[in-house]
Amino acid sequence: MPYPYVLLSAAVSLDGYLDDTGPDRLLLSSPADFDRVDEVRASVDAILIGAGTIRADNPRLLVNAPGRRAVRRAEGRPEYPLKVTVTASGDLDPKANFWHTGGEKLVYTTEKGAERAARALGDTADVVSLGPALDWRALLTHLHDERGVRRLMVEGGGTVHTQLLQQGLADELQLVLAPLFVGDPAAPRLFGPGAYQGGRLRLTESRRIEDVVLMRYEPTAPGAGPLPVAADHRWLRTACELAALCPPSDTAFSVGAVVVAADGTELARGHSREDGDPVVHAEEAALAKIAPDDPRLPGATVYSSLEPCARRASRPVPCAGLILRSGVRRVVTAWREPDTFVTAADGSGVLADGGVTVVTLPEYEAAAKAPNGHLLP
Repeated sequence: MPYPYVLLSAAVSLDGYLDDTGPDRLLLSSPADFDRVDEVRASVDAILIGAGTIRADNPRLLVNAPGRRAVRRAEGRPEYPLKVTVTASGDLDPKANFWHTGGEKLVYTTEKGAERAARALGDTADVVSLGPALDWRALLTHLHDERGVRRLMVEGGGTVHTQLLQQGLADELQLVLAPLFVGDPAAPRLFGPGAYQGGRLRLTESRRIEDVVLMRYEPTAPGAGPLPVAADHRWLRTACELAALCPPSDTAFSVGAVVVAADGTELARGHSREDGDPVVHAEEAALAKIAPDDPRLPGATVYSSLEPCARRASRPVPCAGLILRSGVRRVVTAWREPDTFVTAADGSGVLADGGVTVVTLPEYEAAAKAPNGHLLP
């Protein structure tokens, strides 16, 4: 099921608070970081906040730099990203800044909240009911399929961030740490209690911006069980990016592959024709870098931009066979192998017959095909 790329963005005090309990909003970030946030806003298709944040902070959620808005227009995009809020009750103040600045607005609510929200807002915003209760997966699917949102920035509040991380629906967390303490237990915190699917997050960047520190994290998986939905999308995107690194060929597809342990650790990656080998396949190249007795293999997932081959002339064992031999029991791919070089290819069938779970995410098919355009009709 296709979802947008979900980027969580927040700033917190050293003791983990989003704000204090005073009448005015506590400014945790710095001018340079506010500009960075503006740049991120300009890069996304939609920005989402909870209705509680609208009530507490009365934000405008604009792309402030005229140059960035001009770039969006030149690219054929709206001047401002779509503004989205979520409310179970439908209790919304039609006078809030959120409704009177920027471009289009969208409200997700429940069956009970929809009538109340529509009555309050009139034609100011589109109101979408998600059913008896708020359903984040339905919300993300609707944003992707009905509104064309591919990158979603989530700016709060704490309940929204907590729910997305706990359900394994966040692709990235951008967290700014401010050099101050709040110390008030009544103040709002960024994350609430509960079971999180992300396990230990992976730090991808840390950067000083004036007197604050930006830390970027990617959620990984818990110690057991399948990777979160967001992880599947992230790693399959990586596999498709690796496919673009392949030396071009008129006789073989360009394919990328990544092997990822159950805890989200990358074990190896590879791509077709890697290191000058004219016949090596992506899955083969990646698996060759992992010790055959690595205990993490049975719980790992192979992400491949193209369905692993079931037959090949260049090696005695096809990639589907190598995966079965490795002990890996899960494969995620973007594109079923066409009959260009092998008739009736069915690597997925071979894997499934061997007890491997095969997941296809067709929304990445175009990315997987991109470096192979010259081979396709």
